Amino acid sequence: MYRLGQKEIDEVSRVIKAQKMFRVGDPKTGHLQEANRFEKEWAHTIGVKHALLLSGGGTAGLMAGLAGMGIGPGDEVIVPAYTFMATAAAVLMVGAIPILAEINETLTLDPRDVEKKIGPHTKAIIPVHICGIPANMKALTAIARKHKIKVLEDCCQADGGSFRGKRLGSWGQAGAYSFNDFKIMSAGEGGALVTNDATIYERASIYSDSGTAFRPYAGNFSMPVFLGFQFRATEIMGAILRMQLQRLAGMLADLRRIRARFVAELKGKPGMRFAPSNDPKGDCGVVVSFQFESEAVARAFAKAEGVGGTLPIDSGKHVYSNWDPILKHRVGHSPGMNPYRMPKNKGLRLNYTKNMCPRTLDILKRTVYISLHPDWTKAQVRTRIEACRKVGASL
Repeated sequence: MYRLGQKEIDEVSRVIKAQKMFRVGDPKTGHLQEANRFEKEWAHTIGVKHALLLSGGGTAGLMAGLAGMGIGPGDEVIVPAYTFMATAAAVLMVGAIPILAEINETLTLDPRDVEKKIGPHTKAIIPVHICGIPANMKALTAIARKHKIKVLEDCCQADGGSFRGKRLGSWGQAGAYSFNDFKIMSAGEGGALVTNDATIYERASIYSDSGTAFRPYAGNFSMPVFLGFQFRATEIMGAILRMQLQRLAGMLADLRRIRARFVAELKGKPGMRFAPSNDPKGDCGVVVSFQFESEAVARAFAKAEGVGGTLPIDSGKHVYSNWDPILKHRVGHSPGMNPYRMPKNKGLRLNYTKNMCPRTLDILKRTVYISLHPDWTKAQVRTRIEACRKVGASL
């Protein structure tokens, strides 16, 4: 979360005064339609036909997207080895099996390794725009078309980002977002799914609301209503996010301005090498990424006075080798609910090792992030850049 204030307070106050916080309601009775309005505004922002606001965070968005695509037992889904564990967990939550693929120096899914990992049971790819960094969606969507598989974009760390002028989340068949406390836009928790596909939208909508059978709009769906989960958003969430959306352009502009200044002033300087980018203009500017010849040099740079850097290998939860519940097949509250034990998954690629994606581990050990904030002053930015320049010259 970057910016939050009176606008959100005022909009939430309106909802409380209306005394109608459940997301389903009739405007004629004073219901403000905050969740519905956000969905329409978010769909317009991303450039798609449908958006679905969810209470279960980005994980719920990914689960709803996979369910909307009809992914389930017997299917494999390719995910990057560098992402929050929820990306792979969402695959398991719909009964399918995640297949781990390498990243490349951009810190995003490597299209070459994705093609190598596609097998007879592969039904989808989940590119992750980690830290607001766009994946190579042109290459990945071309591979998906070639092999006739779906693409679900994980935009949970890239609210509002773009690739080649097109918003992240609109390249694949669907895109998922997170609005928890650590994201660009925040309502404390929450997520969303977007798509142009009416079937994906309907199935995801039913999947995310166990009470769909009793909703006034259920009769408009083209498919029979089935029993799903409970990821309904609230009017409070919709109210906060509508105001956060009004802040989005300004937050991204300031983040990108600061990132561009780092690049302009440090590119080509001794010891400085930026991680390559699939689209610098579409990058959200959440971090500026440096890469070095070795882990030792990367750590020396990160720990130098005034730099304030971190190595992604140290994030733990974002590195596949730390996903013990998945590596050890501990999924679900009951053995029969564990996808690794489901009969339809017998014969799929179920086994993982901690060294199965060595290139990913190597890249994460040699990369340094400096997290940026849109409210940094010019002096704060200048001080951080000078610290990087100084230590770079000494490495």
